[in-house]
Amino acid sequence: MSAKTVSSPSATAAPVKELTLTRVFNAPRSLVFKVWTEAEHLAKWWGPHHFTNTVHKLDARPGGAIRVDMRSPDGTVYPMGGMFEQIEEPYRLVFITTALDAVTGTVYLKLQNIVTFTEHNGRTTMTLHAAVTEATPEGAFAIQGMEAGWTQSIERLNALLQNYLKAPSSMNHAFSTGTEDREITGSRIFNTPRELVFKMWTDREHIVNWWGPTGFRNTIFEMDVRTGGKWRHIMHGPDGVDYKNESIYLEVVPPERLVYQHVSAPGHLSTVTFEDLGSNKTKVSMHMLFETAEIRDTTVKVFNAIEGLQQTLQRLADQLAIATI
Repeated sequence: MSAKTVSSPSATAAPVKELTLTRVFNAPRSLVFKVWTEAEHLAKWWGPHHFTNTVHKLDARPGGAIRVDMRSPDGTVYPMGGMFEQIEEPYRLVFITTALDAVTGTVYLKLQNIVTFTEHNGRTTMTLHAAVTEATPEGAFAIQGMEAGWTQSIERLNALLQNYLKAPSSMNHAFSTGTEDREITGSRIFNTPRELVFKMWTDREHIVNWWGPTGFRNTIFEMDVRTGGKWRHIMHGPDGVDYKNESIYLEVVPPERLVYQHVSAPGHLSTVTFEDLGSNKTKVSMHMLFETAEIRDTTVKVFNAIEGLQQTLQRLADQLAIATI
Protein backbone atom coordinates (compact mmCIF):
# COMPACT_ATOMS: atom_id res chain seq x y z
CA MET A 1 0.00 0.00 0.00
CA SER A 2 1.28 3.45 -0.79
CA ALA A 3 -1.58 5.93 -0.37
CA LYS A 4 -0.58 8.85 1.83
CA THR A 5 -3.61 8.86 4.09
CA VAL A 6 -3.78 5.41 5.60
CA SER A 7 -2.85 6.27 9.18
CA SER A 8 -1.80 9.01 11.55
CA PRO A 9 1.29 7.81 13.45
CA SER A 10 2.86 9.95 16.11
CA ALA A 11 5.47 12.42 14.96
CA THR A 12 8.17 10.49 16.79
CA ALA A 13 7.32 7.08 15.34
CA ALA A 14 10.17 5.58 13.32
CA PRO A 15 9.16 4.73 9.73
CA VAL A 16 8.80 1.01 9.10
CA LYS A 17 10.56 0.25 5.82
CA GLU A 18 9.96 -3.49 5.86
CA LEU A 19 7.11 -5.59 7.22
CA THR A 20 5.76 -9.12 7.19
CA LEU A 21 2.09 -9.92 7.73
CA THR A 22 0.51 -13.36 7.92
CA ARG A 23 -3.20 -14.06 7.72
CA VAL A 24 -5.25 -17.27 7.53
CA PHE A 25 -8.33 -17.19 5.30
CA ASN A 26 -11.16 -19.69 5.46
CA ALA A 27 -11.00 -20.06 1.69
CA PRO A 28 -9.22 -22.31 -0.83
CA ARG A 29 -5.86 -21.16 -2.13
CA SER A 30 -7.03 -21.08 -5.75
CA LEU A 31 -9.67 -18.50 -4.84
CA VAL A 32 -7.27 -16.37 -2.78
CA PHE A 33 -4.77 -16.37 -5.63
CA LYS A 34 -7.51 -15.46 -8.10
CA VAL A 35 -8.60 -12.34 -6.22
CA TRP A 36 -4.97 -11.20 -6.09
CA THR A 37 -4.35 -11.53 -9.82
CA GLU A 38 -7.57 -10.57 -11.61
CA ALA A 39 -8.46 -6.90 -12.01
CA GLU A 40 -12.21 -7.21 -11.40
CA HIS A 41 -11.58 -8.72 -7.98
CA LEU A 42 -8.54 -6.73 -6.88
CA ALA A 43 -10.48 -3.51 -7.52
CA LYS A 44 -12.90 -4.50 -4.75
CA TRP A 45 -10.39 -4.88 -1.91
CA TRP A 46 -7.16 -3.05 -2.73
CA GLY A 47 -6.26 -0.17 -0.42
CA PRO A 48 -7.31 1.03 3.04
CA HIS A 49 -10.90 1.08 4.26
CA HIS A 50 -13.33 3.18 2.19
CA PHE A 51 -10.89 3.58 -0.73
CA THR A 52 -12.11 2.76 -4.23
CA ASN A 53 -10.02 1.68 -7.19
CA THR A 54 -9.84 1.99 -10.93
CA VAL A 55 -7.63 -0.81 -12.22
CA HIS A 56 -6.22 0.26 -15.58
CA LYS A 57 -3.78 -2.63 -15.90
CA LEU A 58 -3.15 -5.87 -14.01
CA ASP A 59 -1.19 -8.14 -16.34
CA ALA A 60 -0.44 -11.09 -14.08
CA ARG A 61 2.63 -12.55 -15.78
CA PRO A 62 6.37 -11.96 -15.31
CA GLY A 63 7.08 -8.49 -16.68
CA GLY A 64 3.37 -7.61 -16.74
CA ALA A 65 2.37 -4.08 -15.79
CA ILE A 66 0.31 -2.88 -12.84
CA ARG A 67 -1.56 0.44 -12.96
CA VAL A 68 -4.18 1.37 -10.37
CA ASP A 69 -5.75 4.66 -9.35
CA MET A 70 -6.64 4.56 -5.65
CA ARG A 71 -9.27 7.11 -4.63
CA SER A 72 -9.59 8.15 -0.97
CA PRO A 73 -12.95 9.00 0.65
CA ASP A 74 -12.20 12.73 0.16
CA GLY A 75 -11.77 12.22 -3.58
CA THR A 76 -7.97 12.42 -3.72
CA VAL A 77 -6.47 10.08 -6.31
CA TYR A 78 -3.26 8.22 -5.55
CA PRO A 79 -1.87 6.65 -8.75
CA MET A 80 0.09 3.41 -8.39
CA GLY A 81 2.26 1.68 -10.93
CA GLY A 82 4.27 -1.49 -10.80
CA MET A 83 5.25 -4.75 -12.42
CA PHE A 84 5.02 -8.47 -11.71
CA GLU A 85 8.45 -10.06 -11.34
CA GLN A 86 7.59 -13.69 -10.58
CA ILE A 87 4.35 -15.66 -10.64
CA GLU A 88 4.12 -19.22 -9.43
CA GLU A 89 0.43 -20.04 -9.47
CA PRO A 90 -1.07 -20.61 -6.92
CA TYR A 91 1.92 -20.55 -4.59
CA ARG A 92 3.73 -17.24 -4.88
CA LEU A 93 3.70 -13.69 -6.23
CA VAL A 94 6.59 -11.25 -6.42
CA PHE A 95 5.76 -7.77 -7.68
CA ILE A 96 6.91 -4.16 -7.54
CA THR A 97 4.57 -1.31 -6.63
CA THR A 98 5.37 2.35 -7.14
CA ALA A 99 3.58 5.35 -5.68
CA LEU A 100 3.30 8.06 -8.33
CA ASP A 101 2.88 11.80 -8.11
CA ALA A 102 -0.62 12.52 -9.42
CA VAL A 103 0.57 15.53 -11.45
CA THR A 104 4.03 14.65 -12.73
CA GLY A 105 3.82 10.86 -12.64
CA THR A 106 7.22 10.64 -10.96
CA VAL A 107 7.90 7.85 -8.48
CA TYR A 108 8.21 8.85 -4.83
CA LEU A 109 8.07 5.38 -3.30
CA LYS A 110 8.95 1.91 -4.58
CA LEU A 111 8.34 -1.39 -2.82
CA GLN A 112 9.01 -5.04 -3.52
CA ASN A 113 6.20 -7.31 -2.36
CA ILE A 114 6.44 -11.09 -1.93
CA VAL A 115 3.21 -12.95 -1.24
CA THR A 116 3.09 -16.70 -0.56
CA PHE A 117 0.07 -18.97 -0.22
CA THR A 118 -0.14 -22.37 1.49
CA GLU A 119 -3.27 -24.46 1.93
CA HIS A 120 -4.23 -26.89 4.68
CA ASN A 121 -7.66 -28.44 5.13
CA GLY A 122 -9.28 -25.90 2.81
CA ARG A 123 -7.81 -22.88 4.61
CA THR A 124 -5.16 -20.63 3.10
CA THR A 125 -2.26 -19.07 4.96
CA MET A 126 -1.04 -15.96 3.19
CA THR A 127 2.27 -14.31 4.10
CA LEU A 128 3.07 -10.87 2.75
CA HIS A 129 6.54 -9.37 2.91
CA ALA A 130 6.78 -5.74 1.75
CA ALA A 131 10.05 -3.83 1.65
CA VAL A 132 10.81 -0.26 0.61
CA THR A 133 13.53 -0.25 -2.06
CA GLU A 134 13.42 3.43 -3.07
CA ALA A 135 11.93 6.51 -1.46
CA THR A 136 12.11 10.28 -1.82
CA PRO A 137 11.38 12.63 1.10
CA GLU A 138 7.81 12.88 -0.22
CA GLY A 139 7.37 9.18 0.48
CA ALA A 140 8.04 9.40 4.22
CA PHE A 141 4.39 9.70 5.21
CA ALA A 142 3.40 6.78 3.00
CA ILE A 143 6.10 4.65 4.61
CA GLN A 144 4.73 5.45 8.06
CA GLY A 145 1.27 4.39 6.93
CA MET A 146 2.40 1.23 5.13
CA GLU A 147 1.55 -1.27 7.87
CA ALA A 148 -1.85 0.24 8.57
CA GLY A 149 -2.63 0.38 4.87
CA TRP A 150 -1.74 -3.25 4.25
CA THR A 151 -3.58 -4.39 7.38
CA GLN A 152 -6.78 -2.66 6.30
CA SER A 153 -6.42 -3.92 2.75
CA ILE A 154 -6.08 -7.51 3.96
CA GLU A 155 -9.18 -7.04 6.12
CA ARG A 156 -11.05 -5.99 2.99
CA LEU A 157 -9.63 -8.99 1.13
CA ASN A 158 -10.92 -11.33 3.82
CA ALA A 159 -14.38 -9.77 3.69
CA LEU A 160 -14.51 -10.15 -0.09
CA LEU A 161 -13.49 -13.81 0.11
CA GLN A 162 -16.25 -14.54 2.59
CA ASN A 163 -18.80 -12.78 0.39
CA TYR A 164 -17.72 -14.85 -2.60
CA LEU A 165 -17.99 -18.08 -0.63
CA LYS A 166 -21.45 -17.20 0.67
CA ALA A 167 -22.65 -16.19 -2.80
CA PRO A 168 -20.62 -18.05 -5.44
CA SER A 169 -22.70 -16.54 -8.23
CA SER A 170 -21.18 -13.15 -7.39
CA MET A 171 -17.98 -14.09 -9.17
CA ASN A 172 -16.84 -16.16 -12.10
CA HIS A 173 -15.44 -19.24 -10.41
CA ALA A 174 -12.08 -20.59 -11.47
CA PHE A 175 -10.95 -22.65 -8.50
CA SER A 176 -8.46 -24.69 -10.48
CA THR A 177 -4.91 -23.40 -10.59
CA GLY A 178 -4.84 -23.48 -14.38
CA THR A 179 -1.39 -25.09 -14.31
CA GLU A 180 -2.21 -28.68 -13.38
CA ASP A 181 -0.98 -30.02 -16.71
CA ARG A 182 2.45 -28.47 -16.05
CA GLU A 183 2.90 -29.68 -12.48
CA ILE A 184 4.40 -32.56 -10.57
CA THR A 185 3.59 -32.54 -6.86
CA GLY A 186 4.22 -34.77 -3.88
CA SER A 187 4.01 -34.57 -0.10
CA ARG A 188 4.80 -36.62 2.95
CA ILE A 189 4.49 -36.28 6.72
CA PHE A 190 7.60 -37.08 8.76
CA ASN A 191 7.69 -37.79 12.49
CA THR A 192 10.55 -35.34 12.81
CA PRO A 193 10.85 -31.67 13.91
CA ARG A 194 10.75 -29.18 11.04
CA GLU A 195 14.21 -27.74 11.75
CA LEU A 196 15.79 -31.17 11.30
CA VAL A 197 13.90 -31.92 8.08
CA PHE A 198 14.92 -28.52 6.68
CA LYS A 199 18.55 -29.17 7.63
CA MET A 200 18.51 -32.53 5.87
CA TRP A 201 17.29 -30.74 2.72
CA THR A 202 19.85 -27.93 2.82
CA ASP A 203 23.07 -29.44 4.19
CA ARG A 204 25.21 -31.05 1.49
CA GLU A 205 26.62 -33.58 3.96
CA HIS A 206 23.13 -34.97 4.47
CA ILE A 207 21.28 -34.49 1.19
CA VAL A 208 24.03 -36.41 -0.62
CA ASN A 209 22.88 -39.53 1.22
CA TRP A 210 19.23 -39.52 0.13
CA TRP A 211 18.57 -37.25 -2.84
CA GLY A 212 17.05 -38.94 -5.89
CA PRO A 213 15.11 -42.13 -6.60
CA THR A 214 16.05 -45.56 -5.29
CA GLY A 215 19.55 -46.63 -6.33
CA PHE A 216 20.86 -43.17 -7.21
CA ARG A 217 24.07 -41.70 -5.80
CA ASN A 218 25.16 -38.06 -5.78
CA THR A 219 28.28 -35.99 -6.24
CA ILE A 220 27.71 -32.45 -5.01
CA PHE A 221 30.06 -29.74 -6.30
CA GLU A 222 28.33 -26.70 -4.83
CA MET A 223 25.38 -26.10 -2.51
CA ASP A 224 25.11 -22.43 -1.55
CA VAL A 225 21.71 -22.29 0.13
CA ARG A 226 20.91 -18.57 -0.02
CA THR A 227 18.99 -16.36 -2.39
CA GLY A 228 21.00 -16.29 -5.61
CA GLY A 229 23.17 -19.24 -4.55
CA LYS A 230 23.77 -22.26 -6.77
CA TRP A 231 23.28 -25.96 -6.29
CA ARG A 232 25.41 -28.03 -8.71
CA HIS A 233 25.54 -31.80 -8.56
CA ILE A 234 25.57 -35.01 -10.58
CA MET A 235 23.07 -37.78 -9.97
CA HIS A 236 24.56 -41.17 -10.78
CA GLY A 237 21.86 -43.58 -11.93
CA PRO A 238 21.95 -47.28 -11.03
CA ASP A 239 22.32 -48.03 -14.76
CA GLY A 240 25.57 -46.01 -14.88
CA VAL A 241 24.05 -42.93 -16.54
CA ASP A 242 25.06 -39.57 -15.05
CA TYR A 243 22.63 -36.65 -14.87
CA LYS A 244 24.10 -33.16 -14.43
CA ASN A 245 21.95 -30.75 -12.42
CA GLU A 246 22.23 -27.05 -11.74
CA SER A 247 19.75 -24.94 -9.81
CA ILE A 248 19.63 -21.36 -8.54
CA TYR A 249 17.94 -20.57 -5.23
CA LEU A 250 15.32 -17.84 -5.62
CA GLU A 251 14.00 -17.88 -2.05
CA VAL A 252 15.32 -19.38 1.16
CA VAL A 253 13.17 -18.99 4.29
CA PRO A 254 14.49 -21.31 7.05
CA PRO A 255 12.86 -23.56 8.11
CA GLU A 256 9.71 -22.91 6.09
CA ARG A 257 10.36 -22.73 2.38
CA LEU A 258 12.77 -23.21 -0.51
CA VAL A 259 12.25 -21.99 -4.07
CA TYR A 260 14.79 -22.77 -6.75
CA GLN A 261 14.98 -22.67 -10.51
CA HIS A 262 16.30 -25.86 -12.08
CA VAL A 263 18.21 -24.40 -15.02
CA SER A 264 19.41 -27.73 -16.42
CA ALA A 265 17.09 -29.61 -18.74
CA PRO A 266 14.29 -30.28 -18.11
CA GLY A 267 13.92 -26.75 -16.71
CA HIS A 268 11.36 -26.17 -14.00
CA LEU A 269 10.63 -24.15 -10.87
CA SER A 270 10.68 -26.14 -7.63
CA THR A 271 9.00 -25.06 -4.42
CA VAL A 272 9.44 -27.03 -1.21
CA THR A 273 7.43 -26.12 1.88
CA PHE A 274 7.97 -27.42 5.40
CA GLU A 275 4.84 -27.25 7.55
CA ASP A 276 5.08 -27.69 11.31
CA LEU A 277 2.15 -29.89 12.33
CA GLY A 278 3.07 -29.92 16.01
CA SER A 279 4.08 -32.92 18.14
CA ASN A 280 7.39 -33.10 16.21
CA LYS A 281 5.62 -33.77 12.91
CA THR A 282 6.50 -32.03 9.66
CA LYS A 283 4.67 -32.05 6.34
CA VAL A 284 6.93 -31.57 3.32
CA SER A 285 5.26 -30.60 0.05
CA MET A 286 7.19 -30.37 -3.21
CA HIS A 287 5.84 -28.67 -6.31
CA MET A 288 7.58 -28.61 -9.68
CA LEU A 289 6.22 -26.28 -12.35
CA PHE A 290 7.38 -26.81 -15.94
CA GLU A 291 7.22 -24.29 -18.78
CA THR A 292 4.91 -26.44 -20.89
CA ALA A 293 2.70 -29.47 -20.49
CA GLU A 294 4.82 -31.24 -23.11
CA ILE A 295 8.01 -30.84 -21.06
CA ARG A 296 6.22 -32.06 -17.97
CA ASP A 297 4.80 -35.11 -19.76
CA THR A 298 8.19 -35.96 -21.28
CA THR A 299 9.81 -35.71 -17.86
CA VAL A 300 7.24 -38.11 -16.42
CA LYS A 301 7.60 -40.56 -19.31
CA VAL A 302 11.39 -40.52 -19.73
CA PHE A 303 12.49 -40.09 -16.11
CA ASN A 304 9.51 -41.65 -14.29
CA ALA A 305 9.44 -38.41 -12.31
CA ILE A 306 6.25 -38.95 -10.31
CA GLU A 307 7.36 -42.28 -8.90
CA GLY A 308 10.89 -40.90 -8.58
CA LEU A 309 9.66 -38.09 -6.31
CA GLN A 310 7.88 -40.56 -4.04
CA GLN A 311 11.01 -42.71 -3.85
CA THR A 312 13.07 -39.63 -3.00
CA LEU A 313 10.74 -38.75 -0.13
CA GLN A 314 10.94 -42.34 1.10
CA ARG A 315 14.74 -42.16 1.07
CA LEU A 316 14.52 -38.97 3.12
CA ALA A 317 12.28 -40.77 5.62
CA ASP A 318 14.80 -43.60 5.85
CA GLN A 319 17.64 -41.14 6.41
CA LEU A 320 15.71 -39.23 9.08
CA ALA A 321 15.18 -42.51 10.93
CA ILE A 322 18.92 -42.88 11.43
CA ALA A 323 19.87 -39.20 11.61
CA THR A 324 22.17 -38.16 14.45
CA ILE A 325 22.32 -34.41 13.72
